[in-house]
Amino acid sequence: MTPSDTAAVLDTVALVLVLIGALLCLIASIGLLRFRDVPTRLHAATKPQVLGLLLICIAIALSLRTWPAVAFLVPVFLIQLATAPLSAHMVGRAAYRNGTIDEENLFVDELAEAGESGGPGSRDPRV
Repeated sequence: MTPSDTAAVLDTVALVLVLIGALLCLIASIGLLRFRDVPTRLHAATKPQVLGLLLICIAIALSLRTWPAVAFLVPVFLIQLATAPLSAHMVGRAAYRNGTIDEENLFVDELAEAGESGGPGSRDPRV
């Protein structure tokens, strides 16, 4: 295989990865619009979006073929990997405290067992 053949294969793989990553990000945004309750929206917002970003970062690294690009993309992905679950947890906790979580969809309510204030059905009239 010549270097130009290798470059063509890597560019094709990068193209496919960008398309799959973009499709996953699109699915995440559609899930945000289509799902009706907070936990399923959080699931749709975090899971496919993080995987889509990973695929796009790999595609960029394959396309640029330089170590500085990889050194830049690794922290980008790690920060996304760290902040997506944290933000989803905080939004879920806030929704629980506001009482906006659908009580019928909860199989286990660990916050009620722990004595957490708020919860489904105890909506604060000041909010």
